[in-house]
Amino acid sequence: MSGLISMVSHAVVLLVHIGLAAGVTAHVLLHQRDSGSGITWIGLAWLSPILGSALYLLLGINRVRRRARSLRGRGPPSGIVDRPAAIGCEDHLAPLERAGRRITQRSAEAGSAIAVLRNGDEAYPKMIAAVEGAQHSVALSSYLFRADAAGNGFIEALMQAARRGVQVRVLIDGFGGGYFRSAAFRRLRRAGVPAARFLHSPLPWRMPFLNLRNHRKILGVDGRIAFTGGLNIGAENLVLRHPRRPVSDTHFQMQGPIVAQLIDVFADDWLFSTGQRLAGEAWFPVPKPSGESVARVVTSGPDQDLEKIEFLILAAVGCARTSVKIMTPYFLPDGRLIAALALASLRGVEVDVILPEHSNHPLLDWAAPVQFEPLLSAGCRVWTHPPPFDHSKLMTVDGLWGLIGSANWDVRSFRLNFELDVEVYHSELVLQINELISNQQGRQVTAATLGRRSLAVRLRDSAARLMLPYL
Repeated sequence: MSGLISMVSHAVVLLVHIGLAAGVTAHVLLHQRDSGSGITWIGLAWLSPILGSALYLLLGINRVRRRARSLRGRGPPSGIVDRPAAIGCEDHLAPLERAGRRITQRSAEAGSAIAVLRNGDEAYPKMIAAVEGAQHSVALSSYLFRADAAGNGFIEALMQAARRGVQVRVLIDGFGGGYFRSAAFRRLRRAGVPAARFLHSPLPWRMPFLNLRNHRKILGVDGRIAFTGGLNIGAENLVLRHPRRPVSDTHFQMQGPIVAQLIDVFADDWLFSTGQRLAGEAWFPVPKPSGESVARVVTSGPDQDLEKIEFLILAAVGCARTSVKIMTPYFLPDGRLIAALALASLRGVEVDVILPEHSNHPLLDWAAPVQFEPLLSAGCRVWTHPPPFDHSKLMTVDGLWGLIGSANWDVRSFRLNFELDVEVYHSELVLQINELISNQQGRQVTAATLGRRSLAVRLRDSAARLMLPYL
């Protein structure tokens, strides 16, 4: 009798496995765009009974797209309208501006003032001062928000602003901000400050939290001044105080029409996280020209913004005539970007990629050298800069166009994270970014240096690269 029960149990398990694996296969064939990832999931579902299918159900299905569209279907928070191009039609970057407008559905607008801020030592005091001077609204979104020597000043300023009647909204990523414990979030909520955690839920069918993260950094005050870039909120960014593991970074203070686009992105994320709409003069006053920069916000994420930053970068590299400069903490782009950079170099464009000598993720450091080989073969130059680790994400083309913001040069940033960059045309800012990148060109990586790696190291690096879609 027990033998019969055992046979029936095995048959039931087999049927469940076949049913689940067949379902996963059908879903992958219909919805997965990346063939390599699709083959991996199908193989895992069939070769790892039930567990493989369960992992796909938890991590392989993009539920964010469906949820995001249902919320965003109510309409954009501020209704930005399309405006004519702000650069001349005869300019060789005009095709890039047109591509950017179609990719982002936003206009590149003239009249913004943008200032470079290095590290938390320079950025945090200006950001806190802006919050302390707020009269109507404060919007803050951060991937990391630590309640430490850096974060405590922000927390106090936000609580004081809320007490004097300012509309304050704080959004902290559900994973980066501390999945199990977020002291900054708890302190703000206890003080009555409206705060939310982006994609945070212990229920896996509501949040595949290990994969999808809000990596955007936005601070907007009264709809008139904003800050964005690569800087999180944490004591490690106070480099002049000599923390144990210092992190350099570049942030930007912005005024003018670009601020409305930044607040619009925050409002969209707030709606996505809470279902609450931000609107009105407190959040979206009529923008006033404040400077000479022509700028536009570019967002990407695993919903309606899929791969937009990557597409814009491809367009920018394609328009380059003289130079492409890239500074990023992590360099693990897919084959399309590697090919675009290599082709630019082959047609005579000077291509320079600047990376930290050592990042804060050794696995990413191992995988990166495999990406260097086709670039070096095509004549691109790769440089590393010594510690401290620099978290800046910067790019220029021909010294005339710049891209700044939160997106790293890796598959995670381009396809999984919610990211925010700002593109800038014909501005003194682009020259400053160019100089900042050039100043970080330290030791040049050559084909000879890569060739001197031992067999064990080369195997390790190549194995790490196989994890590229998940790093």
